[in-house]
Amino acid sequence: MVRLAGVDEAGRGPLAGPVVAAALVFDRAFLEAEPYGRLRAINDSKTLTEFQREESYLLLTKFCPCVFGVGVADVPEIDSLNILRATHLAMARALKALLPLPDFVLVDGLPVPGLPCPSRAIVGGDGRSLSIAAASIIAKVTRDRMMVELDGLYPGYQFARHKGYGTKIHMESLFKLGPCPAHRRSFRPVQEAMRVWVEGERE
Repeated sequence: MVRLAGVDEAGRGPLAGPVVAAALVFDRAFLEAEPYGRLRAINDSKTLTEFQREESYLLLTKFCPCVFGVGVADVPEIDSLNILRATHLAMARALKALLPLPDFVLVDGLPVPGLPCPSRAIVGGDGRSLSIAAASIIAKVTRDRMMVELDGLYPGYQFARHKGYGTKIHMESLFKLGPCPAHRRSFRPVQEAMRVWVEGERE
């Protein structure tokens, strides 16, 4: 029986924080016996509210027969590799965390080079594959919790509120305070904020 994993990521677009990927394998017998039972609420994480994601995360991690791995690429890796390569690295790490490796992988989006097992990319896969959708929830909730922790370290940026995305509140604090160690300095808005902030400090 083929051991199939779904892989997805969270955090490619934000200006701060890591990019996080998750890989998840469902128990095949469970899926065949209950294809639309307890998992009927599992969907692409972007379509769910924060409360729904937390509920689905609890279901997947505590009450569902599945295994999952999480991979993270941190801010220095994002800045040195670029966000695309860092995302691919996080996905490979998520798969390696499964042990044993799956036989085959379904990845959301475009093809990903360098994965440790055979894969197929599916555009819009988080809305078409249950395992990818579940992985998207694991990745998103994991990253959101990491951003809440960063909010405690750097409270002036309100990371718990916007999770590092370039919202108006985030941009205002970024230009006022300058980038903190959690910011991705390879991203143009952060570079612009750094330039403006440094010039303001010199005046």
